Amino acid sequence: MIKILVAEDDKDLGALVKARLGLAGYDATLCRDGEEALEAFCGGSYDLVVTDVMMPRLDGFGLAERLREADANVPLLFMTALDDKPSKLLGYRLGIDDYVTKPFDMDELIMRIGALLRRAKINASREITAGNLRMNADEHTAYINGEEVPMTVREFDLLYKLLSYPKKTFTRAQLMDEFWGYDSSATSRTVDVYMAKLREKTAVCDGFEIVTVHGLGYKAVMK
Repeated sequence: MIKILVAEDDKDLGALVKARLGLAGYDATLCRDGEEALEAFCGGSYDLVVTDVMMPRLDGFGLAERLREADANVPLLFMTALDDKPSKLLGYRLGIDDYVTKPFDMDELIMRIGALLRRAKINASREITAGNLRMNADEHTAYINGEEVPMTVREFDLLYKLLSYPKKTFTRAQLMDEFWGYDSSATSRTVDVYMAKLREKTAVCDGFEIVTVHGLGYKAVMK
């Protein structure tokens, strides 16, 4: 059973999150502050950590920093009333994977946890399968119906990114920043050209489609 560590000093909310995780099929351990959560994490084995930010003894920022020192890969999700940009940026700089703002819908929390666990599985296996497409990140190869599809490194990385986060929209600016960096010759039109190439190369794929989100960017939608 998947084990989830929950750090939340609000007794009622913590009990609710633990109960809902149990109903969703997860084994949840509840801690009342960051120090207790850190001790539990170091003494056990957990697949994901959900933590509040404003907690006594050790807050969520401190906990995230310590957890990342202990484990670079375990998914971390913040649930907090802090909705300001600096707090979010600090959290992401410390290595969290997602962020929900209180009050939140419990069903959304469960869905976000499921998405994080799927991404963690992809990262661990280094392989994605979407219908008749298989991508191997270690080999940097893609196969459709068992036949290798020629792709440049950038084409592969773009598609792998989209398929790692199905339904998530990536803006052209985000993609340019990650995959082109400081290449001054790259423009938003460059992203469009690459997406057109990927659509052409994956036209016979039956497991997903690359969807244009008008005015924003692109996302992969599973069929």
